[in-house]
Amino acid sequence: MRNYFDQFKRWLVCFILSSISVIAHANDEINDSWNGFSLGGYGVAKANLHPSGNKDASLQDISAIIRWEGDSPWRFFSEIELEKPVSWQAGSGFSITESRLSLERLYLDYNLTEAINLRLGRFLNPIGRWNLIHADPLVWTTTRPLATIRLFPQSTNGLMLFGSKSIDSHAIEYSVYAEALKNDDQDRNLGEAENTKGIHLALAGAKNFGISIMEFTEHTPTDKTYRLLGLDFQTKVSDWELSAEAYQRYTTHGSNGGNGGYIQAVAPIANNLYAVSRIDAMQIPQAGNTSRWLIGTAWKQTPNQVFKIEYVGGNKETPESPKGLITSFSILF
Repeated sequence: MRNYFDQFKRWLVCFILSSISVIAHANDEINDSWNGFSLGGYGVAKANLHPSGNKDASLQDISAIIRWEGDSPWRFFSEIELEKPVSWQAGSGFSITESRLSLERLYLDYNLTEAINLRLGRFLNPIGRWNLIHADPLVWTTTRPLATIRLFPQSTNGLMLFGSKSIDSHAIEYSVYAEALKNDDQDRNLGEAENTKGIHLALAGAKNFGISIMEFTEHTPTDKTYRLLGLDFQTKVSDWELSAEAYQRYTTHGSNGGNGGYIQAVAPIANNLYAVSRIDAMQIPQAGNTSRWLIGTAWKQTPNQVFKIEYVGGNKETPESPKGLITSFSILF
């Protein structure tokens, strides 16, 4: 049985890799055939030289995105991701054993007005900024800030009410959401979290400010219900950018449940080359303190192709938060 399963995975990987190469060309054909449909996605390749001297690389993600926006008030969005279809490690060679398919997002939106929209399905939680725009071609670094990995569940299967209201040169945006069906994706559902619900409010303009409030129950390592408060900020001046997020968790008994945050700066160098630096830290009672510092570059060869090199230092290297010299190439199509 295992041999058959391995053969199926190999076939599936080959099928998706061959299919992904024609997605960019298929996009126009789909739009011609089915008005309102669009097909896109992104791919990421990554390599890591760890401080210990270990080396590994992978075709990190291949994501296919299908969306539909017609003349009706209904809209559809889905994202299916193939994670680590091919990986390599010094001394072990190539492998596909870490490959897995993941349903990132699948939801229907119903538009009543600009200020009132209803979403039903699987969606990324609107908390902070990074969690919503985490796709590699859209962010400045290959690695993700610690606080956005371990302090809250990243997605929810449920309902969301959202919208915005323009006031002068600003917009007030809101999202209110709640879980309806348990999320079994352990990579994005922190500690088998459930009963997730929250609110996000943002003021968007030349400077962007946001506040997030979330409550959820975490079953691993112990059953605890947390309430989380988060603040996020971003501003741009020409091609310079400064962004930050900060989070504090409390248990329902009022004790400290962990905290963390980051601050990141991006500065233009020349010819679509940017310097990037970040400091982030996280503290969780049962896990202790973890910190990271990062310095690197991002070269936007074209608006949809990004090559990144960064060095990540700090303590406590983990699989989800590696250290060392990391490079990646990503393409959005």
